[in-house]
Formats: sequence, C-alpha cells, structure tokens
Amino acid sequence: MIIAAALCPAPPALARELTGADPVMPELRHACRDAVAALVQAEPDLVAVVGAAEQTRAWDESLGLDLSGYAPGLVPPAAARTPGLPLPLGLGTRLLDEAGYTGRRALWSVSEDEPPSRCAELGAQIASSAGKVALIAMADGSARRGLKAPGYLDDRSIPFDAEVTRAVRDGDLDALLAVDPGLARELMAAGRPSWQVLAGSLHGTQPVTEIGYCDDPFGVAYLVATLAVERSARMTSDD
Repeated sequence: MIIAAALCPAPPALARELTGADPVMPELRHACRDAVAALVQAEPDLVAVVGAAEQTRAWDESLGLDLSGYAPGLVPPAAARTPGLPLPLGLGTRLLDEAGYTGRRALWSVSEDEPPSRCAELGAQIASSAGKVALIAMADGSARRGLKAPGYLDDRSIPFDAEVTRAVRDGDLDALLAVDPGLARELMAAGRPSWQVLAGSLHGTQPVTEIGYCDDPFGVAYLVATLAVERSARMTSDD
C-alpha cells in the first residue's frame, strides 16, 4: 500500500557535475532534499522512483546517473559504452542516497507515449508491490513559460501549470489523470506521465499535501510537494 509520495522536478542543473561549486537554484535543491527526507522518515518497505524516458521499463538500481547527453567530457569512454540511468531516475536515486535511505528500491521510466490509463495502472502496480510503499515522482512542468524558456513562450503554459499545482495541493488526483498528453507534449511538460503514475498510485486516498517549492526559473515550471496518506485513509483503502 502507498503511504507517502514526493514530487520533485528533474532539471540537469540539479546534477553537481554540471554546475560545479555554483549553487544553482539552491532553494529548489533544498526543497527536493526536504521532500525526500520526509518520505524516508515514513519508514517505507520500498521506495519507487518514476520518471520520463524513451521507454517504459524497470531499471537496475545499481546503475548510476548517465550524463553523457549533457556533458560527454565528464563521462569516461568505458562508462559511455554502458548507459546508466535516465536523468530523472538518476537524480531521484541521488536524493534517496542523500537522505540516507538504504532499503529496497524500484526504478521505473515511463514513455511520454503512454496513455493516462496505462500510467495509472503502473502507479497502482507500484503501490501494491510491498507492504508500505513510498513513491518519488520526478516531473517537470511546462518549458514554455517565458521568452527565454527552452520552448519559447506559450500563453497556455500558465493555466496548465496552475491547474497541476492546484490538483497536487488539493489532492485532486483525478485532475492529474485528466491532463491531456497532446497538450502536455506541445507545452514540453515532460512530467505528465509521472504525474499520472503518481495519481494512479494514490487512487482511493485523500493525501495531505504540502507544497515546498513552486517557481519557473529559466522558464520551466518546477513543483516540489510531499503527499502523506493518513493511517485512517490507508486502513479504509485496505478494507
């Protein structure tokens, strides 16, 4: 059963190898660490990390973060021949390491082509994979929130991200499942599949949500939140 979840973005700037000593987006870094630390304090039997990638598949938790697509010079030639984890999963596992978590992990990438129903099914599968499951959903919002944004400005991005934030804040998970994949793709919102896996994992619960960060540096919407399932809600879900 699902007991807790954390929502974090996965920008490359969170990888120290790419920023060096420069504390890029320190508030975002701290919010992500705090969210995952709170999740670990719930003492789950298993933590699943979910993020968008080319394919929907499980990954070996022993693999490291693959930064070859962002800074090829940082990756030794031998290591480049053995691809590591996609960026969202690699950053999620690092957050777990920083939180001191040493328990069981499950890593899942989700293709942007997966329909909402399949994402929800994967979330439900993850939620039932252990007695007490926690989920980290690595998910960026739209990348078209300004003239200097990666996808330039699209006025639709503002209400789009505002509705996602409202849905997370209010625990309105059906609204996350209603996010249109086509619109998300047009707005370069890579987090859409992860949002919908999150919604599927928490189906039938009313999580208590705390927003730790909500901003759009560099024209990309980043949202950090913790979602806790109260014990009474978990017991009702089991009945």
